Amino acid sequence: MHNSVVEKARVEMKSLADLPAAAAMLAEEAKQEPFILFDGPMGAGKTTLIKELCRQLGVEGNVSSPTFALVNEYETTAGKVIYHFDFYRIKDEQEALGIGALEYFDSGELCLVEWPSLIPNLLPEHYLLVSLQPDTAGASRIMTIKKV
Repeated sequence: MHNSVVEKARVEMKSLADLPAAAAMLAEEAKQEPFILFDGPMGAGKTTLIKELCRQLGVEGNVSSPTFALVNEYETTAGKVIYHFDFYRIKDEQEALGIGALEYFDSGELCLVEWPSLIPNLLPEHYLLVSLQPDTAGASRIMTIKKV
């Protein structure tokens, strides 16, 4: 059985000034789907978008890519928890299982996942897929949000 895919939005971000509006759109979508995958090449702006999203959701502390820790936990001013994963450096899905990825994923808390293509068998049935693609000059980004 294949998941249905519905494109929810497509936004061109011509500069960092467009980032808050894109993150606000994503924050609205996150109210319905607490599992968000971020796809795009290295340097596309995944972590930058996540930082702005977390700021808008009320995270006051430092938001950074958990490249070596694999997962960072943030708390919002409203007391909600956000889990931020970066699977770029994992060797295999067993490593993700070893940090308790499935327990985090099943927590019901907002989960933001960078490099989800490295853990295809661990992903839930439903999620938002945010794709970031730089234009050929690398100056702007196209953000596409799909519900899977």
